[in-house]
Amino acid sequence: MPYLKAFSEDEYRSAKRYLSTQVASMMGRKLEEGDWSSVYCLAKGIPDGKWSNLNIDINHKGLGLELKALRISGAKSKSLKSVCGTTLMHPAATRSIRIDDTSLPADEVMIDVFKQYADLIRDRTQKVRALSPDIEPDMRTGWLIWEDTLEEFLYFEEKMHIPNPEDYIAAWNTTPAKGSRKASKSLWIYDKNTRQKRYSVTTSAGVKIQPYFDVPLPDDENLYYFRAQSEPVDAYTVRLWITSATANALRAGLGSLDKDVVSDAILKAIEEHSHNLKGPELDDGLAVPVDITKESYRKLSTVWDTVSDEHKAQLLLKALS
Repeated sequence: MPYLKAFSEDEYRSAKRYLSTQVASMMGRKLEEGDWSSVYCLAKGIPDGKWSNLNIDINHKGLGLELKALRISGAKSKSLKSVCGTTLMHPAATRSIRIDDTSLPADEVMIDVFKQYADLIRDRTQKVRALSPDIEPDMRTGWLIWEDTLEEFLYFEEKMHIPNPEDYIAAWNTTPAKGSRKASKSLWIYDKNTRQKRYSVTTSAGVKIQPYFDVPLPDDENLYYFRAQSEPVDAYTVRLWITSATANALRAGLGSLDKDVVSDAILKAIEEHSHNLKGPELDDGLAVPVDITKESYRKLSTVWDTVSDEHKAQLLLKALS
């Protein structure tokens, strides 16, 4: 399935700035779908309809976009781009599905599940059409892939499609009870031609569709890569992304945000104040890029226990005060 263009060049640059701002404000907390939904709408200049489990996430001028985010654990030691060209599974496309009888043949249940899924997509398409009756709905799924440190992100969009049961085969899979965990039964659905698993439908602890999706290759023009903090600029420079309030405070205290000025301040502050510093309360503001030397960044990252670029900058401010 071809991937779709999501951003213009200007929108992509804006998305990076807004995403860096969002990450700076989070102070290491877990990313939620609503965080990306807000960034996406700001970058595109469209109203933020607020992320929802129940409705289409973005419905604007014929665009119907369902946003899905997937965290990749343990990716810090390698680039997030290592998942490009692989197939990943999302834990829940939708919970608006029911399975009444797990004793029926797998293919029969698959047909019923796909019918319910098709009805859901048609209902959401109709809601997009109702808001923009003169525009044919452009129904899409947007995939955001992120990792624990909130440094790297991948995003791409593809056409939302209704699966045709004739293209798939299904089988029941039963996982036996183990310890305190009860036995569970899932419907596994495979592409008839490639024999690859494309959906897993759970029946325990709530019925949900878990889709498998293919990540574009790194050079795909419709794959968008974001480095939202601790961005390598060259062999000697790292770019921090911090809030404008913190950047203004640093500029006021140091007289400049020049790379050498900030780097020297970091090295001096760490040498004099490397004991148990806690950052001040967070201020609002749009993220500002601040370049520092790679050596000063290494010391920032190893001497103080921090969760983000913003946290690093706040500790530096406190050390300078």
